[in-house]
Amino acid sequence: MAEKPWTLDDAQDAVDQWITQWEEGYWDPLCNLARLTEEVGELAREINQTHGEKPAAGPDKPARIADELGDILFVTITLANSLDIDLEKALRATLHKYGIRDRDRFTPRS
Repeated sequence: MAEKPWTLDDAQDAVDQWITQWEEGYWDPLCNLARLTEEVGELAREINQTHGEKPAAGPDKPARIADELGDILFVTITLANSLDIDLEKALRATLHKYGIRDRDRFTPRS
């Protein structure tokens, strides 16, 4: 039986449950930003080695793009939770902003 798809709310709750089981709890936002930057760098390396002009050399692991995207999502949710940000509302606001700002910027599909 397939698992029920998560909403952003479900994902934020799951990350909160994982983080709050530990005494240390949430790290401060600046530390999480550093973690996010690190994870984005790891994604860049994986994409460069898979789709760029710098193939993996020697004993490097095979591409783990999905793993790195999962790490980025986890840290992003952690950062949002620590700042009490509802990611669903934030994403809806961003899509609305893009819909207005970019409505004449690109060529619509026919």
